[in-house]
Amino acid sequence: MPRQLPIGVLISGSGTNLQAIMDAIDDKRLDAAIQVVISNRAEAYGLVRARSRGIPTEVVDHRKFPTREAFDEMVVEILRAGQVDLVVLAGFMRLLSPVFVRAFSNRIMNIHPALLPAFPGLHVQKKAVEHGVRFSGCTVHFVNEECDEGPIIIQAVVPVFPDDTEESLSARILKEEHRIYPRAIQLYSEGRLRVEGRKVYVDGLTKEEGQVLVLPPLR
Repeated sequence: MPRQLPIGVLISGSGTNLQAIMDAIDDKRLDAAIQVVISNRAEAYGLVRARSRGIPTEVVDHRKFPTREAFDEMVVEILRAGQVDLVVLAGFMRLLSPVFVRAFSNRIMNIHPALLPAFPGLHVQKKAVEHGVRFSGCTVHFVNEECDEGPIIIQAVVPVFPDDTEESLSARILKEEHRIYPRAIQLYSEGRLRVEGRKVYVDGLTKEEGQVLVLPPLR
């Protein structure tokens, strides 16, 4: 039997990436078991998604804690109680303190709707449209103590068209998020990821030097 990687998923909202991860597990594309889903917002629809699959959920309201560190300590305690190996941030709208990051060093993944290191932070699809870039996309990375600065695991590229809006680009990127996040977790589950400094090396990666994207196309 393949190893079932025990993961904990942190959410703040609708949980579409959580849904993609659950679907990948159901479809046998991801050898993982979700031990717990934690949200800092009781109204997050992702909690409904998790409960419909019988997955344990916890609500930890950050407003009830005097400091960011105190909140993080509680979340870490829940994750450890669930014997979680990998922490997956799926639309979790909180910056993690060093308390959290050090507790799961190189064992926290996040997905960001841009091609890091370009456009870190918030409202990045809007920034991409306004900046006039030809390509954008999404990035799965390990989390370190700096915002959106951790070592990059996998990226997907999408075109940005002149008539794109923040909403149309966001929808195009979201489809790719749902594809690459389960893949990144699976690579971790297979033990194929190795972090050295800023780089993540993927064991068995095939180099395809002919892969080139050009927009407008050369024709």
